[in-house]
Amino acid sequence: MSRTTPPRPLDVEALFPELVTCRGTTTRLHPRPGRPDVADSSVGGPLRWPTTEPWPVCTEPHSHARGLRPADIHLQRQILASAWLREPNPGPTDEERQLLQELGQEHRTKEAAANDPLPLIGLAQLYRRDIPDLPAGPDDCDLLQVFWCPFDAHGPTGYGMLLDLRWRRSWEVAEVVTAPPQPQVVGFHGYVPEPCVLHPEQVATYPFAGLLPEDLCARIDAWEEALEEEAKQSADEDAAAPVGYQYDLSIPPGWRAGGFASWHVTDPYPMDCLTCSTPMHLLLTIDSSEWDGGSGSWKPLEEQDLPTHLYARPTEVSVGRWGELNIFACPEEPSHPHRWSIQ
Repeated sequence: MSRTTPPRPLDVEALFPELVTCRGTTTRLHPRPGRPDVADSSVGGPLRWPTTEPWPVCTEPHSHARGLRPADIHLQRQILASAWLREPNPGPTDEERQLLQELGQEHRTKEAAANDPLPLIGLAQLYRRDIPDLPAGPDDCDLLQVFWCPFDAHGPTGYGMLLDLRWRRSWEVAEVVTAPPQPQVVGFHGYVPEPCVLHPEQVATYPFAGLLPEDLCARIDAWEEALEEEAKQSADEDAAAPVGYQYDLSIPPGWRAGGFASWHVTDPYPMDCLTCSTPMHLLLTIDSSEWDGGSGSWKPLEEQDLPTHLYARPTEVSVGRWGELNIFACPEEPSHPHRWSIQ
């Protein structure tokens, strides 16, 4: 089933005509639970990875002998999903609570040394044929595959994320790995995705307000403040939250390709290629939620009746503190190293 973004609550270009020249597009990926195969664009599905290439691993020395077992994480989610859909008394039973507690316990893998290569988790694969806003890969590559290490133990702080993005020509892959290596334990449940098929949809998008011309940004701020003041003075307690540029009119939530990055946590900072200094473009956004519990104006038309707490996190991926991961690529040379930020 396709997913359709509702029309925006207001015509932002009518309010601020200058935005016409800033308009772009982004492809909302709309991952939803399913059974993808290697020929599909997916999150958490099987990857078109050739048997002739070693599976990507993390080679940075760090402890990975203690953590949660991926199979336990999947089972926990299944139990909770079934429990909250149960009628007439939703929620886990006492027996299920006991099992959930057991499944949430960490386990130690004695044979895993800190300097042993750790298999990365295959997070997603995206075919350009499916996703209009996915930029071109190097040398005619049509398939982007995303991996990450399931432990926050990297970089100068020792608490950073490790990403590994691979471009390839899908038609060159003959025999596919059917049982890729997996980490025995992970450091965080949010690194383990649930298998999802994608329902790509291209929508209009506009830059983050802080990157707009100063006078336009000031006018948008004044407009939003006026709407908030009007809402405060309203006697209608059931009135919807005021429409905002950032959360309703410019950048959609959820997994998406291309478009503009949100900088709502750190404020904007330069994201230039470390190899050639070219300003980088947004390649992919990995979000902890497909829509929020506020206005919910981005919730697809086909899912208007679905409760947020049960259906807004189909991938079960969590980034940072329930944030989003923006991955950037060099537009001049896609093979240059990617950069990323968490918002």
